[in-house]
Amino acid sequence: MGKANVRLGYAPTRRSIFSAPDAVKYRNLTRDKLEEMGIDFVDIDDINPEGLLYDDNDVSLIAEKFLREQVDGLFLAHCNFGTEYAAARLAKRLGVPVLLWGPRDERPDEKGIRLRDSQCGLFATGKVLRRFQVPFTYLTNCRLEDPEFSRGILDFCAVCNTVKTFRQIRILQIGPRPFDFWSTMCNEGELLEKFNIQLSPVPLTELKEEMRAAKTEKTEVENVKAFCRAQMEIGVTDEELTTIAALKVGIRRLADRYGCQAAAIQCWNALQQEIGIMPCAANSLLNEEGFPVVCETDIHGAVTALLVEAAALGETPSFFADWTVRHPDLENGELLQHCGPWPASCLQGRPSIGYPLAFDYPGAVEGEGKHGLLSIARFDGDNGEYRLLLGNAEGISGPYTKGTYLWIQVENWKRLEAKLVEGPYIHHCVGIHRNVVPVLYEACKYIGITPDLYDHNEEQIQAYLRGE
Repeated sequence: MGKANVRLGYAPTRRSIFSAPDAVKYRNLTRDKLEEMGIDFVDIDDINPEGLLYDDNDVSLIAEKFLREQVDGLFLAHCNFGTEYAAARLAKRLGVPVLLWGPRDERPDEKGIRLRDSQCGLFATGKVLRRFQVPFTYLTNCRLEDPEFSRGILDFCAVCNTVKTFRQIRILQIGPRPFDFWSTMCNEGELLEKFNIQLSPVPLTELKEEMRAAKTEKTEVENVKAFCRAQMEIGVTDEELTTIAALKVGIRRLADRYGCQAAAIQCWNALQQEIGIMPCAANSLLNEEGFPVVCETDIHGAVTALLVEAAALGETPSFFADWTVRHPDLENGELLQHCGPWPASCLQGRPSIGYPLAFDYPGAVEGEGKHGLLSIARFDGDNGEYRLLLGNAEGISGPYTKGTYLWIQVENWKRLEAKLVEGPYIHHCVGIHRNVVPVLYEACKYIGITPDLYDHNEEQIQAYLRGE
């Protein structure tokens, strides 16, 4: 997995009737803190001598610079009261997520003079951003040294990465959905019209040609085989492993050709008749690299995988699963399982490549998922309405089963089960070993979908985002 690159546009702002020198002081202190945290940002110190946003004539210059530098988010630091209309005009021009924050004000001096009134300015800017219909994220009025400042900045970067990812999704669709899977149908035109989500459909014959070329060239295929032998127990023949490796290389080549960030594959049963293996192990290898591949041509599942990995800043791979059966011993327990596409780093111990539960073809990874805290999500929609199901779970012990699997426990299974049945969701979900629920919840305000929390903990999430 490669870490995401998020760039912020840093536009500290002041207002003329408050202390300009103190505003410059906090502009510099905030800049230094961002540098200390390793945040990639673009400054406005070349726009005017103070490096502050307060003159309406500078808005166009700042916007042009930030657009040229391709910033992913706008950080409006209120170094004193701030100029709310200039801040709002800039935010409207950029169309990226906005972080609103100001440093906590000091005690008035012995003469009763207040230098900044940053908190008061935040109230004004929040109202004007609403008038401009600009969604924004608020980071509580705190000191630079407070832990909520650092946490808020990092979370906002994750929100920016999620929004950036969502706005440029292109998915490699390998084959149509299996006939029996009516549940995974999607509205391609609507996804494009509503969200700019683009599909790049390719037939299985095109994939076979890429596999043939990869086998002929050998080098990449042999490298993949060597990686598999080093990381997994191999329960298939060398010829079958060669085909698995060629499938992995072929999918990646097609994705690069069509500029795709994820893939959805018709994993059964025409594929087996064409190439003689299950694609699960190849999917696992690609998922490990941070290129999500989901099963049964589930386009919405691929969107979900991209979102949760973006929310984790590309640091943790996700896994694609079925909600399958209730835990035999726990009322709120459930089995997450799939034939074998999960990345090895999500699994305990050393996984193996062998045969799946329901098919006689080789090529599936087998292993139990790691226990501990999880986030689980599902982007889905029907009848023109889209939602993002969100919540947490705990990976726990349970009976052995085939494939890649993990028993989990949630707060209230019956409530979650009703959501899955009543929709707009299906039996597929995406899990990740990180708590990305607050980031995904906040990102929804920018990407135009409704967050649907199965834990019913919206107030706790909002409190976390406020810095409590």
